[in-house]
Amino acid sequence: QVQLVESGGGLVQPGGSLRLSCAVSGSMFAITAMGWWRQTPGSQRELVADITNSGSTNYADSVKGRFTISRDNAKNTVYLQMNSLKPEDTAVYYCNAHRDIYGDDYWGKGTLVTVSS
Repeated sequence: QVQLVESGGGLVQPGGSLRLSCAVSGSMFAITAMGWWRQTPGSQRELVADITNSGSTNYADSVKGRFTISRDNAKNTVYLQMNSLKPEDTAVYYCNAHRDIYGDDYWGKGTLVTVSS
């Protein structure tokens, strides 16, 4: 089992920045990759960014150049730095942990990001 707890969401004006954090605990040894996903009402959850154990990163086209995913293994935490935020970035952001060896995924409860003036 893997437990994920997100934090750092909130209300920010367009053009502003936020940093989301995801604290990871439990059976972390088998985690292959960590990611941030987001979802708005009536829409499917979409991948924002992910990072593998080797440090390779992947971003959705809509956030490239604005968002940065990183991980601090000593703190068991994954971050999402979000800059130049736009109203269309408004969503609930979820942290995800994927384990190839077991073929499963774990999710946090999400943190709401609202970009509005």
